[in-house]
Amino acid sequence: MPLRGVGDSITYSIFGKVNEMAAKGVKVYPLAIGEPSFSTPRAIIKKAQESMKGGDTHYVSSLGIPEVRAAVRDKVRRRNGINADVSNTMFISTKLAVYASIVATADGGGEVLIPNPGYFYSQPVALSGAKHVWYNLAEDYSLDVDEIRKRTTKKTRAIIVNTPSNPTGKMLSRRELKALLDFSRERKIQVISDESYEDLVYEKKHVSVGSLEQEPSSVISVFSLSKSFAMTGWRAGYVVAGETVIGLLDRFIEHTLSCFPPFIQRASAYALREGGDSTRRFREELRGRRALMELMMKRIPRLEFNRAEGAFYAFPKYDAKISSMEFSRRLLDSKGVAVLPGSIFGAAGEKHLRISFAAPRQTIEDGMGLLGEFVEGLAR
Repeated sequence: MPLRGVGDSITYSIFGKVNEMAAKGVKVYPLAIGEPSFSTPRAIIKKAQESMKGGDTHYVSSLGIPEVRAAVRDKVRRRNGINADVSNTMFISTKLAVYASIVATADGGGEVLIPNPGYFYSQPVALSGAKHVWYNLAEDYSLDVDEIRKRTTKKTRAIIVNTPSNPTGKMLSRRELKALLDFSRERKIQVISDESYEDLVYEKKHVSVGSLEQEPSSVISVFSLSKSFAMTGWRAGYVVAGETVIGLLDRFIEHTLSCFPPFIQRASAYALREGGDSTRRFREELRGRRALMELMMKRIPRLEFNRAEGAFYAFPKYDAKISSMEFSRRLLDSKGVAVLPGSIFGAAGEKHLRISFAAPRQTIEDGMGLLGEFVEGLAR
C-alpha cells in the first residue's frame, strides 16, 4: 500500500496536543502515553557509555552482536521456556520487529488476523501490502479460537496475539495458546506473538506460546526492553523464530537500517542478564498505581472495568451517549486530562477508554478526579 494510504497516529496527535498545551502553561494530566515514568536504571546507562567509549560505534551484524544474541537465547530459555539457539535470535526494535515479521510472512499479500480490541497492528499490515482481518476477543478479552477459525481463509498468512494485552491488560492462558498453536499448525499459519509487557504481570504467570513447541518453528516471538527496563527511547527489542524467518528478517534489516547501534546492544545484553531487580521494583510500583487507579475508577459510577492482569492500562467502559473519540477530545480540552479513545483499538473498543497507570501517582489521582467530574456532566 502507498504510504499516503496509511493514516496518522491518533496516539501521537494526542501526545503532540498535550505538549502544546503544557508549553502554553496549561495544566495537563497525561494518562494516555504507554510509557513508564521511571528512568532507565543507571547501571544500564553506564554500560552503554562504557561501550561507546570503548569504540563500539561502528557497523555490526544485522542480526545483532554475539553478546546480545547469546543473552537473548539464555533469557528465553530461562524465563520463557523457549528452546532457542543463538541462530533463532535477532536484536531488533520491537515495533519494527512486528512490521518486519508481517512482511516476512505475508510476502506482499495475503491476510493477517489481528485482535479486536487490540494494539495498532492494522497499520504495519497495511504498510506490508497485506490486508488485516479483525478477530473478536471474547467478552472478557480471552482468546476465542473458534472465532479465529471462522475468520481464517486460504489467504491467511499470520495471526497476531498480544499477551499481556495493550489495551485490555488481559493475559492469555496456556490452554488458549495451546489451542491457537494447534490450529495454526493445522493450517500452516504463522503466529506472531507480541510479548512486550511480559515482565509487568501482577497475579498470573506469563506464558509464551513459543514455549509450547519443541523448537522455534510456527511462532515468531517478539519481545521488548522498553517497558521492562524503562528503555522506550532506546528502541531495544528482540525476536525469537525459526531460522528461515530469522534469515528473512536479517535481509530486511540489511536493506533498511543495516544494523542497530552496538552500544545499545551491549547495554541491552547487560539488562537481560543483570537487570531483574530494577524490573521487580518497577512492577511493584505499578502494582500500587494499579490499585490507586482502580480505587479512583470505583468512585465514578458510570464506569465499568476489568482488573488489568498485566501491562499498565485500565480499559473501562463508560455509560454515556458520546463516542470515545469525542469523549477523549472534550476531556482534554475541558479538563486537561489525556486518555486514548477505545475506538482506535478496533470497533469493540468503542465506549471504552485506555487510561495509563504508568504515570506518577499524583497525576493518576488528580487526573482521575477530573475525569469523574467530566463524566458527571455527560448526558446518558
